[in-house]
Amino acid sequence: MHWATLRETTSHTGTRILLALYRFGGLRLFRICTWPVLAWYVWRQPPARQASRDYLQRLHTASGGTTPRPTTWQVIRHFGAFAETLLEKLVITTPTTLDAIRHTLSGEEHIQALLARGQGAVLVTAHTGNFELCRLLARARGDIRINVLVHTEHARNFNAMLHEASPDAALNLIHITGLDTAVAMMLTERIDRGEFVVIAGDRIPVANAKEVVSCNFLGAPARFPLGPWLMASIFQCPLLAVLGSRQGDVYHLAITPLAGEVRLPRKGRREAGQALVADYARLLEAECRAAPLQWFNFFPFWAPSPADRDTLS
Repeated sequence: MHWATLRETTSHTGTRILLALYRFGGLRLFRICTWPVLAWYVWRQPPARQASRDYLQRLHTASGGTTPRPTTWQVIRHFGAFAETLLEKLVITTPTTLDAIRHTLSGEEHIQALLARGQGAVLVTAHTGNFELCRLLARARGDIRINVLVHTEHARNFNAMLHEASPDAALNLIHITGLDTAVAMMLTERIDRGEFVVIAGDRIPVANAKEVVSCNFLGAPARFPLGPWLMASIFQCPLLAVLGSRQGDVYHLAITPLAGEVRLPRKGRREAGQALVADYARLLEAECRAAPLQWFNFFPFWAPSPADRDTLS
């Protein structure tokens, strides 16, 4: 089943209520009110619950038992971490709050070098941590233009809530279902202007399922989109990974070059791209090991074997 066919159930009204609770009583009241909601959600949403348990089990096995076991409590904690991240995205909306956020940033020199040359790039990220931190860092500099590609209406709805919380906080979101000629031309112009195009590398495309490769991830083959590497090849620009997550009360953000130039031939494109995507998969796996509850991909990611289906049912 494709992830996009599963309806995301985050409530606009419910999110407003929880945000109001936080503003009234702080994080403590938010957590008290959220945990019963999370328990109900986990009980009522078997696909999301199973996806979380599957991920935690594979991570626990791949890490040699150093990460949490896939118990019901850990699944609820996983969703709890996601709920707090959504709250942070709505609360942390201005550059002035950046000083209050404990964070580390590595690899900033790679972005600075691109800016010095007026060179744009494709940034491949993942559903880890809080990407709002990247936005705040970009706004604090004032010379970084970020364009985020999204696939779902849910992302646009959440961005509307973000704009509601702070009118100038919303990212420049570009809603796409595929990379057609018009979209490619528009993004090429932005790259040529020295802007950055951000796309998640841990969701397969809504359209054109052929642009998918299989790479080892947490001990088993998993499907990753070839799209970010295809874009870098079309735009003839560098490709960098931007991954970050909260570890304790500190956000860690890392910018890692993946390729100064990507060349994908028409024939054998998937085979040529597979090794490149595998580098990203290894970075994502390391991020998951460092922050086990910070990967928020509550959709089936691995094609389950019959034994897996029995375990998850």
